[in-house]
Amino acid sequence: MKRLKIFPKTFLYTFAVMLFIIAIAHFLICQFAPQMIFSFNAASPAGEEIENYVQVSSSLVKAAIIKALPVSLLCCVLISFLCSLLFSRAITVPLKHISETTGRMARLDRSARCHVSARDEIGILASNINGLYADLLSSIESLEEEKQKVSAAERSQVDFLRAASHELKTPVTALKAMLENIILGIGKYRDRDVFLPQCMEMADRLSVMIKEVLDASRTDFAGSGTEEETFDVSEFISGLCDPYSLIAKAKGIDFYVEAGESRQITLPKQAFGKIISNVLSNAVAYTEPGKKVTVSIRGKELRILNECVPVPADIIKSLFEPFYRPDFSRSREGGGNGLGLFIVDKLAKALGLHYEFLPSREPQGMVFTLFF
Repeated sequence: MKRLKIFPKTFLYTFAVMLFIIAIAHFLICQFAPQMIFSFNAASPAGEEIENYVQVSSSLVKAAIIKALPVSLLCCVLISFLCSLLFSRAITVPLKHISETTGRMARLDRSARCHVSARDEIGILASNINGLYADLLSSIESLEEEKQKVSAAERSQVDFLRAASHELKTPVTALKAMLENIILGIGKYRDRDVFLPQCMEMADRLSVMIKEVLDASRTDFAGSGTEEETFDVSEFISGLCDPYSLIAKAKGIDFYVEAGESRQITLPKQAFGKIISNVLSNAVAYTEPGKKVTVSIRGKELRILNECVPVPADIIKSLFEPFYRPDFSRSREGGGNGLGLFIVDKLAKALGLHYEFLPSREPQGMVFTLFF
């Protein structure tokens, strides 16, 4: 019996109970029906004739019950069989459906659902299973998205470190070769007073580049400045622009700041300042003498416009890749390390800020717009 499935087990249990009730009912009828007739008639004042008649009638009733017993038992057994079958089916079909559906759920069949319309405990069970499975699928999708993000971040970090090692290898090799020539006193390198300061400058550039590489390679490089602060964005931008205004003046570039009205924002101040500083550094570096750089704040937009030859549309996206320098500025002296806009992109995404970097027609140049 323990090995039977729920339908035959339920049917046999129900049918056995029905048979037991039928047997008890027929036994009680056989035992008490004649006596009940005798008791009813004995209470009348009819005398001995009536009593003899009642005894004969009781015997006849008992004989009739016994004669009808097989037919009665057969009818009751058939009715009990049908009732047990219908009852077992009504109970077990929803459970079988739930069992099959949970099997599909175990195989992560996304279309699997328990369709039970009953409002009893079985219907509640089916509804709870559907809700639990929906939550499970949602959790799996979230985990898959996180896994894809982590994999993409890991691939990006590996690519970045490979590019960084390649970029660092060139200046290190050049510095090593120059120092060896100076030590050995080969050719023009005998003049140490000329080439040792050049080595120092190269070492300084290499140090700056290593620092930028380390800053950009940290997955949480915005972590030290992610504590949000409320500050006046106009006042903050004006302060950031002061050193770049001096650099622009030294290069013969006109530098304008239109801070506008006072406006309070809540952002990680250090990371936000890093974004603006990198953009301003690029704007001043790529603006020719006699041109101008304009910084303006309008509502929730910060615009940095520098007059220059517009960057072709097909390479704008590449400017935000690590170590990318356009063909017209490939030298490290004029083109930087190719990490400024990469850091801008990474910080903006970390802070949930959107930006645009597009050519400008009037005046001709490039305009960086940050939405905060």
